[in-house]
Amino acid sequence: MKILQKLSPGRLLALGFLTVILVGSILLVLPISHKEGMEVSYIDALYTSTSAVCVTGLAVFDPGSTLSMFGQIVLCLLIQVGGLGVATVGAGLIIMVGKKISLRGRNFIKEGTNFSSVSGVIKFLRKALFITFTVELAGAILSYTVFVQDFGPIKSIWLSIFHAVASFNNSGFDILGMNNNLYMYKDNVMLNLVTALLIILGGIGYLVIIDVCRKKGNFRKFTMHTKVVVMMTAILLAGGTIILKLTEGENISWLGAFFTSTSTRTAGFSTFQISGFTDPGLIIMCLLMFIGASPGSTGGGIKTSTFFILLRGIMAESSENSIKAFRYSISRSLYYKASVITLLAMGVVFTGTFLMTVFDPAIRSIDAVFEVISAFGTVGLSTGISPTLSVGSKIVTILIMYIGRLGPLTIASLWNKKHEERVTYPEGNIAIG
Repeated sequence: MKILQKLSPGRLLALGFLTVILVGSILLVLPISHKEGMEVSYIDALYTSTSAVCVTGLAVFDPGSTLSMFGQIVLCLLIQVGGLGVATVGAGLIIMVGKKISLRGRNFIKEGTNFSSVSGVIKFLRKALFITFTVELAGAILSYTVFVQDFGPIKSIWLSIFHAVASFNNSGFDILGMNNNLYMYKDNVMLNLVTALLIILGGIGYLVIIDVCRKKGNFRKFTMHTKVVVMMTAILLAGGTIILKLTEGENISWLGAFFTSTSTRTAGFSTFQISGFTDPGLIIMCLLMFIGASPGSTGGGIKTSTFFILLRGIMAESSENSIKAFRYSISRSLYYKASVITLLAMGVVFTGTFLMTVFDPAIRSIDAVFEVISAFGTVGLSTGISPTLSVGSKIVTILIMYIGRLGPLTIASLWNKKHEERVTYPEGNIAIG
């Protein structure tokens, strides 16, 4: 316990996620988690547990055909814990038993939820839990009206609950069976729109949802963060829909293009086979996956706000003006941080792709890049290569999903200790550009 008390919130968060992943892998490898006649190796159980806790959705086996009810419940709980975050779940349990959370605990929650300060973090936590379970319940009820038409009433209840949890937490797992994902519902407007709405709500983050509700949808009264997230989300959704429809033509409907554009932003559900998309379509999807969702949400990627600040910063640097947006100035430090996050993310993707092509040289480069970006962005979409990966590539994907969930900057900071600078040096000059 003394060792844990000495850990920084970031390291404690990383350890918490790792612990949940390992516990989940042990539960998923147990015979009770599998249907009769099915077996799951430990590496596949670890891969699946990581994918669930990191709310990714990449799968090396079909959960619906392989996992028993017990295994599916474990998978659902791992998704819920991963989406809410270890800090939120732990604090929520403490609040439920009526105990107070220490200052260190509040710092831990602040780190895990991307909240701005320790003050008010418990109130924010309560709202986040309320939003989560309210939205998931509504999503389950609406999904049930669709599933009950094809499955029995009892089975449809579980399918709806699992689907709502997976959708809101931006994890692309499904338990329909036969590796069909949502292909059979590609023309079902109801399920497409309900799932897309759950994905969007989970992807914009609790801070934005609370602010939008508080300001009654008045864009001019939103905080700057909310304005950036709402604007970027709308642009990426609309832009992705139009470009995917243009690249895929008659192979995809407008509804399918919209759903794919939504899901590519870290959710991982698909109504059309990804392997059937053209290379230009896959490249656009890679970009959307890399950008991902928004801070403080259940999604991954470098985040919409990071991408926005990066673009504004580049425009300002090229014109030698200050960085501004929505009549606010943006500090250079935020631009530098956005640049570092993007550079680290690109490094993770490049390294992961290189290693995957080394371990599995038969895989097409575009498929390897797509798989790695999907893992980093905690998306869960795949061109179909996930089950065929070697052990080496699976381990690489596991590490990338873990990095993607925590964030590359958080991972990088785990190995560094802050030291007070006692020596200063004269500023040097290096030619760049």
